Amino acid sequence: MHTVFVAGATGYLGRHLCAEFSRRGSYVIALVRDAGRTQDLCADSLVEAQATRPETLKDVMAGADIVVSALGITRQADGLSYRDVDYRANLNLLRQAEQSGVARFAYVHVLNADRMSHVPLVAAKAEFVRALQASSIAPTVIAPSGFFSDMGDFFAMAKSGRAWLFGDGGFRINPIHGADLATATADAIDAGEPWLDVGGPETFSHVQVAELAFDTLGRPAKITRLPDGLRRLTLRVLPWVTPRRISGPAQFFLNAMSMDMVGVPRGNHRLADHFQALSNEKPASRPMGNRTTKES
Repeated sequence: MHTVFVAGATGYLGRHLCAEFSRRGSYVIALVRDAGRTQDLCADSLVEAQATRPETLKDVMAGADIVVSALGITRQADGLSYRDVDYRANLNLLRQAEQSGVARFAYVHVLNADRMSHVPLVAAKAEFVRALQASSIAPTVIAPSGFFSDMGDFFAMAKSGRAWLFGDGGFRINPIHGADLATATADAIDAGEPWLDVGGPETFSHVQVAELAFDTLGRPAKITRLPDGLRRLTLRVLPWVTPRRISGPAQFFLNAMSMDMVGVPRGNHRLADHFQALSNEKPASRPMGNRTTKES
């Protein structure tokens, strides 16, 4: 039986990771910042610590043979930078894993990172990946195309009555459900894979995602295509006119929208079912933000 240490366990993906490893019979240790946010978390043991403070991590991985990190900044407003969390906090985890004799360290990265190295969020992640690959610990890097939760922005636009897309909306994506990504991650670890570019079972153009959102709501699709030059202009001015908690995710989103984001298809969850679930929710019950899936 494996002992798996999951960092970022209370986030969207982290919860799915804990559930998947628990389902496979592993002993799951969950790293959390706040034990009060652990309702319904499938973990055998909780470790309350902050990965940004290495002194709190001493001996937390004792007995673990696998570490899986879904740790990173999304829209947190605690004054930490991407480099503080996506790089340094994960590096703190890696160094502790090395000291604890962990056999494999899996990290959730992003697809097409080499094409977005100028984006601060991606640059911090890529810097950690380089450190992981240079470590004595066997690496597994998981690079997902995008989460179903990211597609909520398309649904929100459709619900407001109009979707706004850049260019012709023809770039493709195969977003993946958190449960399917957790399964793909566990499979990659079991197979000893060093790297996996992964997505969901269905591939859509951006226009098709928007049309699916309108169709779910039973409304005619109203889509406005904006010139790509406006996207590029927005990228230039964003850091000057918005706080980092807004400009950072927006920079990533606007860059990812300018390329195909298609990974190896895995899983069986359908985006239509996700949109249907969103349409059935009461507005007050839906969490704010899109990829608030990783915790520091």
